Amino acid sequence: MINKVAKHLIIFCKNPRLGSVKTRIAASAGDKAALDIYIKLLQLTKDAVDQLTDATIHVFYDVFIDHDDIWPEASPYVKHLQVGDDLGDRMAHAFNTIFESDSKAKAVIIGSDCATLTTYDINTAFDNLFQTDMVLGPSDDGGYYLLGMQQYADGLFENMEWSTSTVMAETLLKIEALHKTYSLLRYQTDIDTYDQWVAYIL
Repeated sequence: MINKVAKHLIIFCKNPRLGSVKTRIAASAGDKAALDIYIKLLQLTKDAVDQLTDATIHVFYDVFIDHDDIWPEASPYVKHLQVGDDLGDRMAHAFNTIFESDSKAKAVIIGSDCATLTTYDINTAFDNLFQTDMVLGPSDDGGYYLLGMQQYADGLFENMEWSTSTVMAETLLKIEALHKTYSLLRYQTDIDTYDQWVAYIL
């Protein structure tokens, strides 16, 4: 039995506000459709996460901590606010928050954009961290939908061009430069466009 305290799942999400989420979807389908789709993506993420049985789940909000939303206020959930100037800073802060509170942590971060993410994927990521230093879930846009590590990899998130097709490749180069081992999960699609959402629901 793996110690529950050692497994920490970080979820990065945006507060679902009209005009502030899924801007690429909004450009073609409108702000209301973009918000509705994002709320559905949040629920799909929660459905997968709710089935975890042995992890502490940390929800990191982008603007404010919502005490009255779909994420419970009780254990195993813990709510936080993202801190940092860009995505890299915010992820570094989140991982360091976990490792500073639990030196034996196995920490995995996900977003709320991957509609096909399953409980099995997350559990596999944690299992892999008992074999390799890091684990990544590559997305077909050149980024990743999941990243996990046994301990904080200093510099991993620095000087990155986020939201580009080179994020995954650049991350792997940094991992190799740090002499860390890694494993890969299956490729999946982050839902960033209306066409991708339509393809998913069909």
